[in-house]
Amino acid sequence: MTPTPAADGAGPVHIRKLKLTDFRNYAALALDLAPGLVVFSGDNGAGKTNLLEAISLLTPGRGLRRAPYGEVAREGGPGGFALHAALDGPQGSFEIGTGTAGAGIIGEGGRRVRINAAQAAAEDLLDWLRVLWITPAMDALFTGPAGDRRRFLDRLVMAIDPGHGRRAQDYEKTMRGRNRLLAEGSRDGAFFDAIETQMAESGTAIAAARAEMVGLLAAMVGRLPDGPFPQAELALNGPLETMVGHAPAVEIEERFRVALAGGRERDRAAGRTLDGPHRSDLIVRHRPKSMPAAQCSTGEQKALLVGIVLSHARLAGEMSGDVPILLLDEIAAHLDAGRRAALFSILEDLGCQSFMTGTDAALFSSIAGRAQFLTVDHGSVWRS
Repeated sequence: MTPTPAADGAGPVHIRKLKLTDFRNYAALALDLAPGLVVFSGDNGAGKTNLLEAISLLTPGRGLRRAPYGEVAREGGPGGFALHAALDGPQGSFEIGTGTAGAGIIGEGGRRVRINAAQAAAEDLLDWLRVLWITPAMDALFTGPAGDRRRFLDRLVMAIDPGHGRRAQDYEKTMRGRNRLLAEGSRDGAFFDAIETQMAESGTAIAAARAEMVGLLAAMVGRLPDGPFPQAELALNGPLETMVGHAPAVEIEERFRVALAGGRERDRAAGRTLDGPHRSDLIVRHRPKSMPAAQCSTGEQKALLVGIVLSHARLAGEMSGDVPILLLDEIAAHLDAGRRAALFSILEDLGCQSFMTGTDAALFSSIAGRAQFLTVDHGSVWRS
């Protein structure tokens, strides 16, 4: 009997077995994994983050490093890589396979996906499990470019609304078509009208989904108790997003379409489309201090980010019963003892499978006996 997707069940999904072939520094690896908390410890460069990256590729996109697939295949290997995961959830057991081995093309379009041995699209993965992550590279999330925050927000949206990824792809595709017309110097009004109508439809849907997520997430963040993970104030900065809730969708679409048509000459001079949800930003403030997150200390920014992701995981669980698998890379090193203890407690309360890495296993000593500890050493992994 074929299992039904996770959306039809309730409860956490966990990876029972993970197999890697020619992935990063792993020629071949098979891991038996437990539900709940899993800790990978080992020296820098041993391959801990590579394991998290492999798990992150069980969702659409290029994973937590956003690396080209050609860079993911093991250096010196035959070319390409393969991942296989056996998972358990409320809908029963299921299997996911993905990779580029034998695909003939190494690139963004070269990854193949199979779910329960049947060929599938990458977007179909979101019907079975959701994966979110926090990495050291995200320490600059609040101070870096707006594009990083948009991608972060869109991942949060997709974890609850899988259709958001397709809307974003549709918008990007039509925007590239418009930019091409601009670059070619086209004055074909009919072509522009058709493309801008499509952009207005998909762009408004993107803005609406983002605005809904920020509203839901803000309410969940507001339930965080005073303590180690401060409450964050969340808002969107974008002309479409700020209209959501104040005008009907058809009116927002028309306003955006008119703005695009009126901005053709300006965009032609700039060489790109200057208006739209691809320019929006997620604004985050430290609520207790009434301070922009970008002006907070590094530790405070990390605590804000952790609080947002944990709140989102709780939101996903309450809305759909599908709590995301969490990947927390080098998380313990950036939190003091009090925040580490609070993090572990919240993760256990969420009941989700959470993978954490660290160079020092002692940072996780408080969950000894309650977590699976695995040692990573340059292509080998064993139970600690």
